[in-house]
Amino acid sequence: MTKKERYQGVLAWFQANMPHADSELNFSSPFELLVAVMLSAQCTDKRVNAVTPRLFAAFPTPERLANSSADEVYEYIKSVSYPNSKARHLVEMARQLVENFGSAVPSDLDALQSLQGVGRKTANVVAAVAFGKNTMPVDTHVFRVANRIGLTHTTTPLATERELVKHIPENLLSRAHHWFLLHGRYVCIARKPHCDQCGITNYCLFFTRKK
Repeated sequence: MTKKERYQGVLAWFQANMPHADSELNFSSPFELLVAVMLSAQCTDKRVNAVTPRLFAAFPTPERLANSSADEVYEYIKSVSYPNSKARHLVEMARQLVENFGSAVPSDLDALQSLQGVGRKTANVVAAVAFGKNTMPVDTHVFRVANRIGLTHTTTPLATERELVKHIPENLLSRAHHWFLLHGRYVCIARKPHCDQCGITNYCLFFTRKK
């Protein structure tokens, strides 16, 4: 099977079986999405969704968050991973939004990455989900699934992103991110993938090799 055939088969299956795929984070604005994605680093969406209602109620705007302290924010997010550093990043990020962007979350990737605590993956997620940009965020799930299937043979998230962008039609990029993420979260899990529940085994290099 050629790489082109593998991509075509995988994408066709997801289009037919998961036509609608969205973020599992709860948010109602680009600002809330940005905060939620920052909190989700090395943390489950379920845990983030458990803490954000109170957090968003207490800090509904960038101004309110910017005028708080890391200690104050920590009390709302202490059950997520790395709460101390995330609290500091959130307050500084909000201050930068207020001072540099008129309190509005920018849609430009470079501008997003200029914010404290916002890396490439987070910027790509916000650009795709909040602003409909055709980006390919690569988290641990996307990285694992793409390499397992055989869509990529890469050692870094950036290399994976570039390879996927090269082979996936632009209009499918952000949806493909969610396809691979959700597939990795529920089917192609890290330690023991549920190959018996997988619809793309015909195209999967990992499955072919283990038979």
